[in-house]
Amino acid sequence: MSASLARASAAMKAAMQGKSVPPYFGVGFDDVGELFSVFTPKRWELIGALRECGAMTVAELARQLKRDYKNVYSDCERLIEWMAIEKNENGLVFAPYDEIVVDLKLPDRRAA
Repeated sequence: MSASLARASAAMKAAMQGKSVPPYFGVGFDDVGELFSVFTPKRWELIGALRECGAMTVAELARQLKRDYKNVYSDCERLIEWMAIEKNENGLVFAPYDEIVVDLKLPDRRAA
């Protein structure tokens, strides 16, 4: 939360000085378990295939990954929900980002 506020504060200062502020997009998770429930190894592989091959139908993606269509469809819906991938007006899914940066805070140290 403090990193988000610091980023917002810096952006406001730059904007007030007439400087260009690059866009920033981020999502947050309640805990690391939620992060790993969204970004499973199979879903990382799915995102990688979309980055490598470009936009395609879910059926094409399932064939590319050699996975069941229903499972790939479900994974795509979940990743679209979290804005990690998108679906265009032609119904093709694609990965719009060059990178996904994960920033994890370690649990606080317990008092001795």
